Amino acid sequence: MAKVMSFLTRTRGNGKLHWTDWLTYGYLLLGVLLMFLPVIWLGLSSFKTDAELERFPPRILPMAQETVEVEGYDDPLPLYQITGGDYAGRTLAQIRRIGLNAQMVDPTNPTERLNVNIDDRQAVEHFALATENYSELFARFNFLKFFWNSVFITSVATIIMLTVNAMAAFALSKYQFKGRMVVLGLVIGTLMIPQTVVLVPLFLITKELNMADSLWGVIIPGAATPTGVFLLRQYMLTIPDEILDAARMDKASEWKIFWRIIVPLSAPAIAVLAILAIMWRWNDFLWPLIVLTSTDNFTLQLALNSFQGELNTQWSNLLAMTMLVLLPIACVFVFLQKYIATGIASTGGK
Repeated sequence: MAKVMSFLTRTRGNGKLHWTDWLTYGYLLLGVLLMFLPVIWLGLSSFKTDAELERFPPRILPMAQETVEVEGYDDPLPLYQITGGDYAGRTLAQIRRIGLNAQMVDPTNPTERLNVNIDDRQAVEHFALATENYSELFARFNFLKFFWNSVFITSVATIIMLTVNAMAAFALSKYQFKGRMVVLGLVIGTLMIPQTVVLVPLFLITKELNMADSLWGVIIPGAATPTGVFLLRQYMLTIPDEILDAARMDKASEWKIFWRIIVPLSAPAIAVLAILAIMWRWNDFLWPLIVLTSTDNFTLQLALNSFQGELNTQWSNLLAMTMLVLLPIACVFVFLQKYIATGIASTGGK
């Protein structure tokens, strides 16, 4: 920790801040704000009520209006600080609002009703977290079922993708056969085909294989990606062929060479592809929306869509669900993001 602080507090002016230090720290602070301010805003907004979310101008912190129990009224009444008029300086509770006037009562004298202009009052508020936004999710939806579906699809699809892509990359990088560059060109050429072009034929094939409305129908079509094949091939080209020749002289099979030599030496590139695959699969929405029809098979991304109706959107629950969806993938990225820069740099994908 001391080394980190020493690095962050370095200056070029022998203990004083040079103008380049101000420029550097200002640039870094701007970058941090641009990256994390939307996430902070989302996290705080997920604890706001619907009324607070619709407030204009918006506020950063979640606030809630204070209420008071008044004798003669079953429900607590909202409190207001009177800022003008005949009752300025008093704290009154609102009974009801009629147009531009509010009928209010003094909590210490509940028998007297007072009429106050709405412009002469200010709500008494305090910091409060609307935790019911999260508790309602578990009461309304089978959140754990959706979470398990997303975890299963992401985990299995990532394992299959890494295995298939690694095998294809191994063949294209270490085997000499006629048409190798043609195959590589076809693999890379598929990157130029938009996903929407192949959605209909892909769905028809999935349906003919009886995988429609199943988790496997979401997993299998993405078993191999051209991006993954290209990244792993570029990295495997840096592995000396002499290592493989020595293993073959020791009577090692091609399968053993792949698992015992190629895979361990390609670990940085495989880690990069694993991170990308997890993010792709976890955030995938379009293909599961097409394939899955049963609610029990829905992923978290599809569950998010249920909060948005044609005429009304439940923003408080939608933001809370969004935070829960983001947390797992954010944890994966935070702990494994160091492999992205090193792995991509090693594969030549700079």
